[in-house]
Amino acid sequence: MNRYDVAVIGGGPAGLSAALAAKKAGAERVLVLERDSVLGGILNQCIHAGFGLHTFNEELTGPEYAARWIERARDAGVEFRMNATVIEVSPERVVTFVSPEEGLSQVEAGAVVLAMGCRERPRGALNIPGTRPAGIYSAGTAQRLMNIEGYMVGREAVILGSGDIGLIMARRLTLEGAKVKVVAELMPYSGGLKRNIVQCLDDFGIPLKLSHTVTQIHGRERVTGVTIAEVGADRRPIPGTEEYYDCDTLLLSVGLLPENELTRAMDADMCAATNGPNVSDALETSVLGVFACGNVLHVHDLVDFVSEEAGLAGASAARFAMGGAVPGGRCVPVRAEGGVRYTVPQRVDVENMAEKLTVRFRVADVYRDRCVSVYLDGERIQHRRKRVMAPGEMEQVTLERAALLGREGLREIRICTEAD
Repeated sequence: MNRYDVAVIGGGPAGLSAALAAKKAGAERVLVLERDSVLGGILNQCIHAGFGLHTFNEELTGPEYAARWIERARDAGVEFRMNATVIEVSPERVVTFVSPEEGLSQVEAGAVVLAMGCRERPRGALNIPGTRPAGIYSAGTAQRLMNIEGYMVGREAVILGSGDIGLIMARRLTLEGAKVKVVAELMPYSGGLKRNIVQCLDDFGIPLKLSHTVTQIHGRERVTGVTIAEVGADRRPIPGTEEYYDCDTLLLSVGLLPENELTRAMDADMCAATNGPNVSDALETSVLGVFACGNVLHVHDLVDFVSEEAGLAGASAARFAMGGAVPGGRCVPVRAEGGVRYTVPQRVDVENMAEKLTVRFRVADVYRDRCVSVYLDGERIQHRRKRVMAPGEMEQVTLERAALLGREGLREIRICTEAD
């Protein structure tokens, strides 16, 4: 059986960054297993600009951003196996995969990095009444059809959900000559970045209706229209608020789900808020020697943050593979409270953590003129006012090792929002 220091599952932005970081951290043999025929993941169909501002200090398209990481990884000597679908990772870190070239194969790894990304929530999860006509697509599927396959998905569209892919597709359809009638969002706030609302909707005069949802899909062979209605605080349609829109296309941008079937099969501890695994400050899951990063861990807003996070996972995996298990130090849980939905990581090894640790999180609602606070047990050590915080944009705080080590008997780290 082939032996690798680090095996990375997924060849998207997270996997590429993790593999490169593992090589730089001293791992000699690093393998990336990618189920597609090309590297780059979802970036290949994201032909719009806006990537790389934090990583390269310039604005790149998705394929350009991916190409830079692919080149770096190849130059560093990372090995790749394409068309390789991983079906199992054992507790001993034996990775089983299938491919047309090798059939059923296995590799043994000193450490494993999970970087499988995420998938879109389908129509079946929404329970929208109506038949099953042609013209209903997830936003990512429509993006692939238009940007890679070269097909026009429709001429008059309604978009349900205001996630970033849906917002970007509203602009893409408009630029190709289609008419986007409306973007309806169930929640009272958008799920996407503010810049995408401005650049993709406002700049093209496309209306965004918050607290609205699709209640009926019309048409049998092909979509002929949809009915949308306002929803109340209980997210149920309000009778009498229905509006009908003629359209031949309905795009769904209603959330992303981390691809964690492999993670669950390993019986890793999972986070209900993220649908990803619970991890330490080194991004190690509860399964020894298995690390996670990118959208399989929690859905990100910027790919630059994916690359940064994956770099930590790859370097941690390399250290584990070369030195074995690090003796457990004083592990302290990180609690999300007071308007904070979750944190990543969920626990911190105070004695073995980096000198500075970035903790990322999302808030549960739109907050204005509210503070982000960090408590060590009952004592507040950070208190920073934010003019606006929204669920669609990630927030972060920095924890310093020296401050945590100085707290003898520290029981928990708490991150929350406060009025003052």
